[in-house]
Amino acid sequence: MQDILEIAGIQFKSRLWVGTGKYKDFDETARAIEASGADVVTVAVRRVNIINRKEPNLLDYIDPKKYKILPNTAGCYTVEDALRYSRLAREAGVSDMVKLEVIGDDKTLFPDVCGLLKATEILAKEGFKVFPYSTDDPIIARRLVDAGAVAVMPLGAPIGSGLGIRNPYNLKIILETIKIPIIVDAGVGTASDAAIAMELGADAALINTAIAGAKDPIMMAMAMKNAVIAGRLAFLSGRIPKKLYASASSPIEGMF
Repeated sequence: MQDILEIAGIQFKSRLWVGTGKYKDFDETARAIEASGADVVTVAVRRVNIINRKEPNLLDYIDPKKYKILPNTAGCYTVEDALRYSRLAREAGVSDMVKLEVIGDDKTLFPDVCGLLKATEILAKEGFKVFPYSTDDPIIARRLVDAGAVAVMPLGAPIGSGLGIRNPYNLKIILETIKIPIIVDAGVGTASDAAIAMELGADAALINTAIAGAKDPIMMAMAMKNAVIAGRLAFLSGRIPKKLYASASSPIEGMF
């Protein structure tokens, strides 16, 4: 089935996007990405070297011709830092796409939504394709669209928590009211969480910790790949309505 996701004129074949943090080494990172089937890989510009080609570099293990590299501003707590690292990645020729993070709190890693809105507007005006990591607030999602985001990336739960989709009702409102792609980012713990996100109607899911932190990251990457596909197919096919009472699978009309 051809089910291409298109964002800002760019086509993506896989609806599972993956991160590159928390793996034991670059080799395991590359093997997990391969197993996931993802064609988008997000990389923290502050934490992983993708700019200085004279030093050990993640891009030596991940072919930019095969994968779309999505730089992210993880670890940035100010608008100024987020802008700086976004610009560094573009100037280094990595990408004009950016997964924008402006973190507001050390303990929860929740986004600073005021800073996020400001940085989104600035980068969008500079020609960046901005993918902001946000709370699951439908109003903030609308504001990010107005600021020029090409997609919105609401959290399912706090980063790395593995709690799954904690507020499906907010996500449903976002999905019903926002007309640009929605990518669930953060909080997925296992394959069933990814399937739920896709069954709700998310356009894609970005997953890092649940894969990298698994006892077998390669196997979990395969599980996430299949879960995202299954959830997407379930959404497209249309589930049956929930009922309080039983309904016979086989009709009784015409039975002896």
